Amino acid sequence: MATRSILKPLLLGACLLALSPLPALAADPVPVVPVAMPDTETWDIQAAHGQTYRIFVSRPQGEAPKDGYPVLYVLDGNAMFAGFAEARRIQSVYKDGQDKMIVVGIGYPGDTPYDPRRMGDFTAPIATPALKALYKDFPAGGRDQFAAFLIDQLRPEIAKRYATHPLRQSLYGHSLGGLFALHVLYSRPGAFHTIIAASPSIWWDNQAILAEEPAFRAKLEKEPALGRGTRLLMLAGEREETEVTVTDSAALAKRLEPLSAYGLRSSYKVLDGETHVTVPARSVTMVLRAVMQWP
Repeated sequence: MATRSILKPLLLGACLLALSPLPALAADPVPVVPVAMPDTETWDIQAAHGQTYRIFVSRPQGEAPKDGYPVLYVLDGNAMFAGFAEARRIQSVYKDGQDKMIVVGIGYPGDTPYDPRRMGDFTAPIATPALKALYKDFPAGGRDQFAAFLIDQLRPEIAKRYATHPLRQSLYGHSLGGLFALHVLYSRPGAFHTIIAASPSIWWDNQAILAEEPAFRAKLEKEPALGRGTRLLMLAGEREETEVTVTDSAALAKRLEPLSAYGLRSSYKVLDGETHVTVPARSVTMVLRAVMQWP
């Protein structure tokens, strides 16, 4: 009897299992399609100095303004472009014209967010022996040829492809890109209406960038028109891993204040709670607003 009492539920379970529908065979996987950002395009260009850059462009729909679109050039395009492009595009929902600009990301072929070539493009030749030894496997010292590519080659190419405003040109750089942005301000004053230096690496190479300030000041004193209408916005994160990024930026902002007499308008903002790597994402909206300010 004991055997029967055990077998009965086992047999009943087996019968119920046999009557249950078999699991459906797995369907063919849905094909994966790469995501394409609306209102954007990308193309490669070879610079006069031989290097190839990947250019990312976000542009508005519809007819361009009579005088052309303002343009924002974003360094480290592989890492930074998408955030600025989507923030620009979403502004079109509000129909207030804040999306009516062109965002140009300057990057490198490939999918790496930060290409090692950026160090060569954003810096001067390294003078400090310890720093030179630390970065011996990385290129350095190509900032002037990169500036020539950006201003003398890429900007005319953008102007040929799109309706752009020749004076409403802005530049955004972060970290070493911010250092490069300061160098452009000093060496090519008036080239950009607005320059945004986010978390600029002023500390780099024993603060070598400071040596460029006196010559820049002398240029403005001699030719005030060079600084007239130029705006510099410096940003830093409250929790920057390199604390001198905050103190150096604050000190520079203080030194530049008197140059307002020659037309240079500079401002400095610390972004509460942000680290070095989170400053770009937090800065997007304020940068786009700065670009649209005119005159």
